[in-house]
Amino acid sequence: MAYHNPVLLTETVDGLSIKPDGVYVDVTFGGGGHSKEILKRLGEKGKLFAFDQDEDALKNTIDDPRFTLINENFRYVKRFLRLYGIRQVDGILADFGVSSHQFDVPERGFSTRFEANLDMRMNQRNELSAFHVVNEYEEEQLRQVFAQYGELRPAPAMARLIVEHRRTEPIVTSEQLKAVLRKFLPPRHENKVLAQIYQAIRIEVNQEIEALKEFLLQTPELLVQGGRLSFISYHSLEDRLVKRFIRNGLFEGEPERDVFGNFEVPLKKVNGLIVPSQEEIKINNRARSAKLRIAEKL
Repeated sequence: MAYHNPVLLTETVDGLSIKPDGVYVDVTFGGGGHSKEILKRLGEKGKLFAFDQDEDALKNTIDDPRFTLINENFRYVKRFLRLYGIRQVDGILADFGVSSHQFDVPERGFSTRFEANLDMRMNQRNELSAFHVVNEYEEEQLRQVFAQYGELRPAPAMARLIVEHRRTEPIVTSEQLKAVLRKFLPPRHENKVLAQIYQAIRIEVNQEIEALKEFLLQTPELLVQGGRLSFISYHSLEDRLVKRFIRNGLFEGEPERDVFGNFEVPLKKVNGLIVPSQEEIKINNRARSAKLRIAEKL
């Protein structure tokens, strides 16, 4: 099985408008599909830096003198690029989804399909795991995780039930978690609700929203004038942040206007929203919720 099927491969790399001698960054390397496509379009003097915090992704490194793979979270992109003498780049690509590999390896605990210990760490070096979230968070913290990151209406009742159950025994595995929350999993909607529960816990474990915000704030300074961003999001929480940041450089509110009512923003969107074709979704079902947004540095 492939490590990860790259989503919107051609469209995402096209969005970068590759210059043969440019410097580019793929901050979500995974199986290397997007990186390989970028390298195809680079000349001998071009450079590509890639980031991935998952050590499993290191096995997919590309043997190419133009390529450097950095085993770190993309929230530290500016810091680690500077270690290589890179202060500005011509384009940044990101595919914010969980890789197929992470879903398909049962012991990682990302998938609702497998019995596994509660883990969900993208970076196995991190201490915080799904077990800690489920078994050690206060009831109010759990409620916030389910409500904010899973957009689950019964979040208060779910949090209360988990706290009550763990007073007698810890919740160690995915099947135990499903059993505890069984009353919230109606047969017709079980998979959908489980996906929301898992998404909420995974986002908390990996601090995904905080990491995304930190990363986005660094991108205008990293890009040269005319440089491009090409970002794929999979759920509304991510996509709203990306869309708002491209539009006005903020996550909340509106930018300050001058006396004439005008305001300056660091980026401008390029084209409209791009989604996968029905043909791609048939080949790769995980592409069905992907949304690609492209922006350029003003």
